[in-house]
Amino acid sequence: MNIGIADIRNNMADTLNRVVYKADRIVLEQRGEGVAAIVPMEDLALLEAMEDRDDVKAARRALAEMKRKGQKPIPWSKVKKELGL
Repeated sequence: MNIGIADIRNNMADTLNRVVYKADRIVLEQRGEGVAAIVPMEDLALLEAMEDRDDVKAARRALAEMKRKGQKPIPWSKVKKELGL
């Protein structure tokens, strides 16, 4: 289902009920173009799990590349200090 951003103000309760109880995915449109979405929490959890899996794969590739080049990881304490954290 697509809904305009201006229309969401008048239909927020109905829109949220569709997402919560019917597991609908709502695309918010601005000038006829999708700009955001309202999705069930289960969908968000799946997206976040996929992102986490991709992050782990990227980290493993980076570590393997460092090992191949004979490099060592930079300690977190040093990174924090350089970033002023």
